[in-house]
Amino acid sequence: MEGILILVVLVLAVFVTCVKIVPQAQAYVVERLGAYQATWSVGLHLKVPFIDRVARRINLKEQVADFPPQPVITKDNVTMRIDTVIFFQITDPKLYAYGVENPMMAIENLTATTLRNIIGDLELDQTLTSRETINTKMRAALDIATDPWGIKVNRVELKNIIPPAEIQNAMEKQMKAERERREAVTRAEGEKKAKILEAEGAKESEILRAEAAKQAAILRAEAEREKMIREAEGEAEAILKVQQANADGIRMIKEAGADATVLKIKSLEAFEKVADGQATTILLPAELQGIASLATTFEAVKDTTKKK
Repeated sequence: MEGILILVVLVLAVFVTCVKIVPQAQAYVVERLGAYQATWSVGLHLKVPFIDRVARRINLKEQVADFPPQPVITKDNVTMRIDTVIFFQITDPKLYAYGVENPMMAIENLTATTLRNIIGDLELDQTLTSRETINTKMRAALDIATDPWGIKVNRVELKNIIPPAEIQNAMEKQMKAERERREAVTRAEGEKKAKILEAEGAKESEILRAEAAKQAAILRAEAEREKMIREAEGEAEAILKVQQANADGIRMIKEAGADATVLKIKSLEAFEKVADGQATTILLPAELQGIASLATTFEAVKDTTKKK
């Protein structure tokens, strides 16, 4: 009984060791008697005891490989150091297990040689400004080269580009000079804008003063014209009133039935007013000369009477 019990325990122990559970995002490469047998994916699997064995446990997640800086020479013979980061994923566990002895070392060396080939066709300035182009070329080259190894290269990034110290100093001086030039241009543009604004302000001021003078002249002209119109209207009204008074006087004389003698006396009174002016010669109508002689004779008789 004890022997049977020991045998059962041994069988159970062997059975337990033959049960394999493959976790998510992993794959097992199984060999039978040293030869490739199968690739186990996620789930429960049984192997033949003492014949089958799990040769490789492979991670199927996307992985990141950060390689140290590699010395490269540009087309214009400038030596610099560039470190790269590669994002890759294992797509075929069998090819990955049997395709290359050390996949990571192979990828690192392949990355270095590909990077040297690409940078060798570019000058320094192109290298510093063409990261996206370099990344695309490297990804395409590495993806083709690693396909027989069951590896898919998804992305390649240049992490750092480290030029020589003298190049860095020259670049820093150039950047400083460029910043100073931009500041000078900005100051010049600011001064130009300020002068333009000042000139526009002076122009607007002159325009406003001219407009004000124009409006003042117009108002003065309108006031003078209004004054002249009112004066003319006043004079016309005065003349109209004088004429109206003369007409009323004549009408009253006519209504009173005045004879020719009264009319002649009125004419003399009018000529008396004329004689009060600055004229030195006065021409009298013929019909008034007789009346004037009569008046002179009358004044002479009056003076003789006073003397006696």
